[in-house]
Amino acid sequence: MRGIGLRVVEGPRAVGSDVAMGTAEQNGLWVEEPARRRRMPDPVRTSAVRAVLIVALTLIQAMIAVLCTLTDSWLAFPMVLSSVGSTVVATWGVLDVWVTRQVWNQRHGVISVPASTARQLRKERRQARRAARSRRGVARPDSVNIRRRGGAGQLTHS
Repeated sequence: MRGIGLRVVEGPRAVGSDVAMGTAEQNGLWVEEPARRRRMPDPVRTSAVRAVLIVALTLIQAMIAVLCTLTDSWLAFPMVLSSVGSTVVATWGVLDVWVTRQVWNQRHGVISVPASTARQLRKERRQARRAARSRRGVARPDSVNIRRRGGAGQLTHS
């Protein structure tokens, strides 16, 4: 039964694009997707937020200084001076993000693991070549042996 001023909602209806994309049957309002990047560590994120706020305030202050200068206001000179100081502080804030990130990476370490198995594949190929060479009884060329022994790398004709 419908009351006055109330409307019964039967749920979301499929729109043309939903039907075309095959998302008409999904019941949620959105589909959660995995994040593309990992979340920044807390100290780095804190310094990044601080830097963004400082830079935003510096830009606002610089704009006010420009507008005060254009209107020949008495506030123009103090605003220009404080904008110069704020620029120094903003530079410090941005450098702080970079330094904090470097310190975090050094302390909590990005584990150095090769992104692919290329290193392992090269190692296996090298071992297979050595095994095949030793089975065939093929010695390495003299130039390679001289270099390995610490020779000058120059060969003489004998």
